Amino acid sequence: MIAPNIDPNKLSIEEKIKLVQESDGLLSLFVILLLEKQMTKVLKVRLTFTEDLLGTKSFDEDLFRRFIATKNPEGAQEDELKAEESISNEEEAKRNSSGFHRNAKGQPILWDYQIKGFFKDACSMLNRTVPAEKKLKAFRKEIDGLVFVNPREIAVDVIGEISWCTRPLRVNTAQGERVALANSEAIPAGSSIEIEITVLKDDLMKNVKEWLKYGKLRGLGQWRNSGKGRFTYEEIKDEKKK
Repeated sequence: MIAPNIDPNKLSIEEKIKLVQESDGLLSLFVILLLEKQMTKVLKVRLTFTEDLLGTKSFDEDLFRRFIATKNPEGAQEDELKAEESISNEEEAKRNSSGFHRNAKGQPILWDYQIKGFFKDACSMLNRTVPAEKKLKAFRKEIDGLVFVNPREIAVDVIGEISWCTRPLRVNTAQGERVALANSEAIPAGSSIEIEITVLKDDLMKNVKEWLKYGKLRGLGQWRNSGKGRFTYEEIKDEKKK
């Protein structure tokens, strides 16, 4: 039997599991529902971009095939090098362009995994700012298995017109160092997205909020090291039913 004065908030994950295992029948169902409520937290937020957000989807349809070619253990072959030399400036510009995926309505979108990727990046950096005993251990597994982002396709509420951001891109090739131009679709600052973050381990929620705060320093999308894709966040409160 479960003691009537047990406070699930003060139990560890292991103690909660043991409590369920020792319960039976309707009581077990009650305990599961109670623990699910205690362990699962949901946060609805709006991310508003303070800098342009650059797209990450490559417009080069042959990118994957070229990537596989670079994995040749014998290195780039002579015919491959000649093919690289024959690429026109127009083709090279297209190769170095990126943009956004679109949903069925034609709206630019981000994917849920991009937000989780940001969480991993933010946690990796923030872990370097705290003592060892305060670091979040095995954070990649924690984010993969305990933090979930909805919806799958995250529509961007675009304010203004989507433009292009062009910047120099320095690359090392078989012919030596070269400078090309990289082009990315740019969604203007002031645009926003709304997401729902579900956490299955309640003490992770404070970390999620720290990661979101980190977004005003280092954001989402291409060229984020330059400051692109920075954002602020605000919680979206459910309206109380009258």
